[in-house]
Amino acid sequence: MAAARNNAQIAQALATLTTLVARDNDPGRDSEKRLERFMSHKPTLFTGGYNPEGAIKWLDEVEIIFEAMGCSEENKTVLGTY
Repeated sequence: MAAARNNAQIAQALATLTTLVARDNDPGRDSEKRLERFMSHKPTLFTGGYNPEGAIKWLDEVEIIFEAMGCSEENKTVLGTY
């Protein structure tokens, strides 16, 4: 009986491990991780409106984050519009 329980526990552990590995190797997850990294820098929010100085300041701050993250132009567009 103990052997059957151990086998069931091993099978459950392997199933969990398989799920975790599959999730971490999901290419779509890269975008999620990139967004999490970007948001962890707490970028300032651009509120819109007519404020050229505020817009330039916002762009400068966001560009610093993009540079630190090594973002491609495509990723900058996606993250900047989030």
